[in-house]
Amino acid sequence: MKSKLLHYLKESIKFILVMTIIANIISLYKSSSLNNKALTFSSARLLEDKNYIIDNSKPLLIHIWATWCPTCQVESSNIQKISKQFQVITIAVKSGSDNDIQKYLDKNRLDFMVINDTNASFAREFNIAAYPSTFVYNKNRELVFSDVGYTSTWGLWLRVWWAGL
Repeated sequence: MKSKLLHYLKESIKFILVMTIIANIISLYKSSSLNNKALTFSSARLLEDKNYIIDNSKPLLIHIWATWCPTCQVESSNIQKISKQFQVITIAVKSGSDNDIQKYLDKNRLDFMVINDTNASFAREFNIAAYPSTFVYNKNRELVFSDVGYTSTWGLWLRVWWAGL
């Protein structure tokens, strides 16, 4: 009985490792078409017409998501945690009015900064084909990392920390 349980445990670990590798390969492939140019804007209009000036002495994580995206909803708590330690701007694409997005944030207990991309202009600028998509820029506004799909809090933290070195 014990050897059978050990066998299932080993097989489960192998399966998780293989799926993680496959997911990373798919993410790498999907992120190859993303915009890899330096960041071109230095301020942003957030919900409720608030203006945010990007701090050029810190790395920046830009997270592009949508309220209707199930993966984005699962990942939102990771973005929330990262936004407490690092400079994070999120862009909600075709997710309704500022009020609709604020209701979504309130319902999910989120308070990170959000740009409402009602007509998907940012999504086009970044060449977004799938959600969520994440970009990490260093303090020189050079792209150091991009990803498509779910990313763990730990993975996000490491990428932003690395960009700040």
